[in-house]
Parts: sequence; C-alpha cells; structure tokens
Amino acid sequence: MATVALIVHEIRQDAEQAALTLASWLAKRGHKLALLESSAKDLKVEAEVREPEDLAKGASVVVSLGGDGSMLRAAQLAAPHGVPVLGVNFGQLGYLTAVEPDGMIEAVAQTLDGDVDVEMRMRVAVTVVRASGEEVDAGHALNEALVERDESGRTVRLGVTIDDEYFMSYSADGIIVASPTGSTAYSLSARGPIVAPLHEALVVTAVSPHQLFDRSLVLNPSSTVEIEILPDRNASLSLDGRTIVRLMPGDRVRCTRSTVPAGFVSLHGEEFLNVLKTKFGLEPSPGESRQNEG
Repeated sequence: MATVALIVHEIRQDAEQAALTLASWLAKRGHKLALLESSAKDLKVEAEVREPEDLAKGASVVVSLGGDGSMLRAAQLAAPHGVPVLGVNFGQLGYLTAVEPDGMIEAVAQTLDGDVDVEMRMRVAVTVVRASGEEVDAGHALNEALVERDESGRTVRLGVTIDDEYFMSYSADGIIVASPTGSTAYSLSARGPIVAPLHEALVVTAVSPHQLFDRSLVLNPSSTVEIEILPDRNASLSLDGRTIVRLMPGDRVRCTRSTVPAGFVSLHGEEFLNVLKTKFGLEPSPGESRQNEG
C-alpha cells in the first residue's frame, strides 16, 4: 500500500475530473490519497487532508495535475521530503510535465511499481541580507530567483558580486539567477541560454539591460552570486514567480546551489533535445522528414 499526494490545478475542470479518476483507481487498489484542504473541498473524495508542508511526508510520489505552475508548487512541497514529482500536463506548454492526461493511470502505476527513472534537478537557495546585516532565508527556487524593479517604467541599478569579487553594476529591469531547469523559463524569454536540465550551473541573465554588455553568465554550481540594490530605487525579490520580499537600497540577495534538489519522474528516458523539440514544436531534421514520408 502506497500514499500518493496530489496537487490539482484549482480552475481546470479537466484536471479535477482526472483527480477523481485517479482517486477511484487508487482506492480500488488499496492505496491512500493525500490532498491539500482546498483540493479536498472541491473533490469530496476519501483522502487524508494535510497542511502544505506535510503533503508529501511519507508519500511515494506527488502527482501534479496542471501545467508548469502546478509542477513548481509540487516540487516546492515534495523536495524537502525527498519525494519525486510526476507531472500530468493540463496546461499549455507543460515543459516540466512527464505525461499527457491519457497516460496518467499507466504513469502512476509504473511509478508505484518503481519502473521509472527519477531525475534530480538542481534548485537555487536564496538568502536576503539586509543593509543592517540581518540575514533572512528566502527559500528555494526550482526555476529562478528574480530581483526586479519595484516601479513600472523605471529601471533599477543592481551590483553583482560573484564569489566575493565585484563583477559589475547593471541598469536594467531586473536580474535573473536561474537553475538549468529554469533556463527554459523566464531566463529564456530574456534571451538567456538553454541549459540541459540535469546539468548543474547558475545562469545569470539581465532583463532588458540599458547598457552595452547584455550577455548571460553560466557559472559553476559552486559559485555564490550576490545582487545588491544600489541607490536610489527599491526592488523586489521573486522565486518561481512568487513575490517574496521588497528590497531597499543596501539590501543584497545571495544565490547558491541548494543542497536539496527536486526529483522528477521520467517515464521514457527521453533525451533533453527530443523533449525540447517536442515542447517547442521545432521542425524535424531532413532525415526524419524523409522517414516520416516513407
């Protein structure tokens, strides 16, 4: 008997219907279901209702029914407990998910049987160091930490230090420190590089920099990146799209490799480039086109 924790997109009716199907399948096989209170109210199925920080405790897998946003939430809750996440795509791109809805039951069955691989994805640990010297643990990001302007229409000045050596100051809309997984998220839209998700690195990309140097930096995973808010404008810190804290001049944001990675269920052992081509609709090579025509 296993426990399956479930994250369900709150406004997707197809995801809720899939959750009911999965709950029934699990119950018939004697498995337990764990849900957050919000999902339990909507689904009205037999399940153990848990607080977010305990959702994945003792579970064999956390199943995410939604898009990449749901996957980020699931990874945040699962990683501290060392539990892998299986993503079922009910979003648009679904880059982080492993399977489409029609493959959900088979994928869960394979996972519970141990017939899958688990990819360990690097996360970014983030600390806020106030101008007073006070340090605040801001949390961990699977995709990216973003320090950005706090006022629309105005840039912010940010000083970047790498491994205790001052690098340069930026006048920009913000600076992204991404993991390899996050290199295909906001960092990509800011013209950052695509990095294979099982690689380990810190990717630093400026958002709309108002200066000649606009290249991203791909740093060693052991590096420490500090971003200082320079006078005279405020900024804010977001992790994976969630605003964490407001920042004042003199405050610094420190980014390092997290010691707690996130585990993702991989069903088919697909190579990164094949996933990239599928998710972004890239054209096949001439050789592949000729084979398809045959």
